[in-house]
Amino acid sequence: MRRPGGCLINEADTEMNEQVLPPRAGAGLKAAHYDAVINEHPDVGWFEVHAENYMGAGGPAHHYLDRLRRDYPLSIHGVGLSIGSDSALDPVHLERLKKVVDRYEPEMFSEHLAWSSHGGVFFNDLLPLPYNAETAARVCGHIDQVQDKLGRRMLLENPSTYVRFESSTMSESVFLKEVAERTGCGLLLDVNNVFVSATNHDYSALDYLETFPLRHVYEIHLGGHAGDRDEDDRDLLIDAHDRAVAGEVWELYRHTIERAGSLPTLIEWDNNLPDWPVLFSQVCEAERMLADLRRGERHAVAG
Repeated sequence: MRRPGGCLINEADTEMNEQVLPPRAGAGLKAAHYDAVINEHPDVGWFEVHAENYMGAGGPAHHYLDRLRRDYPLSIHGVGLSIGSDSALDPVHLERLKKVVDRYEPEMFSEHLAWSSHGGVFFNDLLPLPYNAETAARVCGHIDQVQDKLGRRMLLENPSTYVRFESSTMSESVFLKEVAERTGCGLLLDVNNVFVSATNHDYSALDYLETFPLRHVYEIHLGGHAGDRDEDDRDLLIDAHDRAVAGEVWELYRHTIERAGSLPTLIEWDNNLPDWPVLFSQVCEAERMLADLRRGERHAVAG
């Protein structure tokens, strides 16, 4: 069996879930765009939704997603599992997640390499982790629990980070590779997160991508970031998801797919939502780059 980009999947990797997204560009689905998508039926490869927005029993969100799921492949992206927490996963949240996954049977499910809860309190931020053996064991245990509960492979997303830990004993890419190999989970490579973290910590995004375990990647995310200055007046980027993808991120994306092949690619735009045609134009840009890759061509990327 092969992934969408043509990379060979180990037979053992197919035991949990053989569904894959098409190797095309997709869009994050937001309520503001429901009507436009239903009425126009745009040529989008797939859609992604946040699981937590569909954990209620009914309502308009389910009505629209039931309708759209008939026509489009679907990825479900979680933001509340707190995979990196030092406490147990919330069984109530995990059960709600299972109900969403069972209802919509998405081609992919993903979560973040982060923690967002402690002592029963949930935070609005996805907080970073130290990369060491203790953290790896905890993250692997939580991933095993999620995959056993859902009966499918999950993808783990690399984070955008603003601090680093002195207790880390391995790089982020080595940490992700170890977790993927120990649990059988896949990876979600967020290229904007790579650029944000590299800028904030003053290292090369290209060097990071050269070490990233691309053979475990099943999905790519692209999004916009906001610029700021830190207390030492140095560049500080925020993973804001509130604007178009930056030119530097498009270039990193092209570099990535030239190495990894065509992979399902999501345009994330969660805040300050534009009208649907603006978001769709970003999807079309990623689709053009994937098509050019298949034809062996290159074109100028968006600024």
